[in-house]
Amino acid sequence: MVTFLPTRAGRLADVPSFDRGIGGAESNVACGLAAAGHRVRWVSRVGADGFGDHLVETVGGHGVDVSSVGRDPSRPTGVYFRTAGDRATDAHEVAYYRAGSAASAMSVENLDLPSVRAGRVLHLSGITAALSDDCLGLLRRLTAPGEGRPVVSFDVNHRAGLWQAAEGPRVLLELARRADIVFVGEDEAQEAWAVAGGPAAIRAMLPEPGVLVVKQGEAGATAFVSAAGSGGPAARFPAPLGGSAHAAPAAGETHPRPATAQGTFVPALDVDVVATTGAGDAFAAGFLSATLCGLPLRDRLRHGHLWAAAALTAPGDLAAPPARDHADRLTALDDEAWGTLRLGPGWTQADRAPEEVPTP
Repeated sequence: MVTFLPTRAGRLADVPSFDRGIGGAESNVACGLAAAGHRVRWVSRVGADGFGDHLVETVGGHGVDVSSVGRDPSRPTGVYFRTAGDRATDAHEVAYYRAGSAASAMSVENLDLPSVRAGRVLHLSGITAALSDDCLGLLRRLTAPGEGRPVVSFDVNHRAGLWQAAEGPRVLLELARRADIVFVGEDEAQEAWAVAGGPAAIRAMLPEPGVLVVKQGEAGATAFVSAAGSGGPAARFPAPLGGSAHAAPAAGETHPRPATAQGTFVPALDVDVVATTGAGDAFAAGFLSATLCGLPLRDRLRHGHLWAAAALTAPGDLAAPPARDHADRLTALDDEAWGTLRLGPGWTQADRAPEEVPTP
């Protein structure tokens, strides 16, 4: 969608003007990965209008392949407006205008499926599944087991307002159980599935994914990796997906493989928050980038936190991630130094930014 950010704080009713940007879970992840040097393709549909032009040109300008983005001549590009404090505080407003949009009409019939499946990793969002029956059918097709399926990364992204009654939790659980890498917030798991007891309880409900990442807000994140042998799509990575190899059900399997009960926890960083919009997408992009590079599980979580910190210290949905050598240097810190690191606006713009302030 095209995003309109207010030029000053205040209610939407009072804000006189807005700056235009872009937003969207999958395109945010795509832009972040491309900025880090990965080859990325974004497959979607936009309207045959100026906003569609802006989306395609902007996403393409981040280095993302947009050649498979379709143009819908009869449906508009979705847009949304938000207040300056959106998601950074409890006082925020978001106004979505995407009902009947081009993206909401995506389906198995009008999307370039070979292009969707061509990469090593296919990243999907639960938000897309909520947009329409056609979008849900598309995600069910893309997450179905089958020969040659890429590694499927799925961010649950539960948005209760997009679903009817109990449909959303049921559908999101179904899709998550079919994915290889799953990102879910501890709070949204409790809201959607009434799971209490923390990350271990969420893992007990979701034993199927080879990798499950439970985001715990300001506390940090816990990742679980299945305790299974090698095989499956993980073989396409430089190193196994997490200490043991990928363990989601392979083509033809009907039962999930056993999951380790013990997760790996990495605390979040101390960050001077500007706005939280896009931080979850940035975390997913950082984790996936480190996975593609074959880094150990702890380092993948730390890269996720660093990329999230880049988004948290910027006003829009998109923020440039730290350079790889910069992120690697911070990732290599010992636990004590990591725990005292503080990051503020602009910290990604220099190899040794003044906003990195270790404190006693």
